[in-house]
Amino acid sequence: MIKSSTIHLSIAGALMKTHVWTPMTVAMCIALCLGTGGAAPVMISPKEPSDNPAFTCSVADAPIHYARVNGVRLAYREFGSGDPLLVIVGFGATMEQVNETALALFSSKYHVFLYDHRGMGESDRGHDTPTLPLYAHDAAELIAALGYQRMHIYGTSMGSFIAQELALTYPERVQNIILDSSSYSIRLPETQELLRYVESVVSDPTSPPGLCDEAQALLAWNGTWDRLANIQKDVMLVVGTADTITPDILSVRMAEQIKGSWLVRFKDLPHAGGDVDPIRYGKTALYFLEMTAGDGI
Repeated sequence: MIKSSTIHLSIAGALMKTHVWTPMTVAMCIALCLGTGGAAPVMISPKEPSDNPAFTCSVADAPIHYARVNGVRLAYREFGSGDPLLVIVGFGATMEQVNETALALFSSKYHVFLYDHRGMGESDRGHDTPTLPLYAHDAAELIAALGYQRMHIYGTSMGSFIAQELALTYPERVQNIILDSSSYSIRLPETQELLRYVESVVSDPTSPPGLCDEAQALLAWNGTWDRLANIQKDVMLVVGTADTITPDILSVRMAEQIKGSWLVRFKDLPHAGGDVDPIRYGKTALYFLEMTAGDGI
């Protein structure tokens, strides 16, 4: 069970007049919660519009590179410098759909790598049966092909499912992990919206091949519930309380299974809430990565 109480952090309305919760305050509260030995659940309220400094980073302006991985050619882009951070995108997404504000924040501290899953964007499709373990194998081989033993991992939605498989099967390739809008299965009472959508993609003859591959991989996924306790990495789960696709209760359950994990719930934000509030999501991720750096890459 989670041993620490949820901390409600509000930075809006009347409370702004009496106390401002800075990102450092958030990090300090998370650190204090970690001292209990359990997951650290933190509730962060939505930002005010003025609380959004300007960060810029253009994905389209970055050159596309290619790496031969697992029998296919994967397209990737890279940004910034420092320890490597691999961003694993979600269902149906490509590099171009990564939030550029969050990307700018990450690349101010880390060497960030984005890539298209096989069959998506600029990457080859290949001929192997699509599965989430296959996508995790691709990620593991990409890390090696880029010249690294391991990387920090940020996975969103389906990308977080792949990140779990990556950490469980190829732990030597993983430094630590952020699981954004995650689940341990798509066949749960709480994930019926996601399941129906995935099934609709497979049944639609006009679905693009790569998208259909991802949908089939999701339908074939057996989930990770019985294996979550085997993840021996520093893990932070982030989720919006208004997420109807992978509701926040799923991240709460996962945090209970993963020893010492962090749990941050963003009040009133939807699935993949970093697209709505990239500054707060991004800064929270940076604090986690900095505080769990350990021996480095």
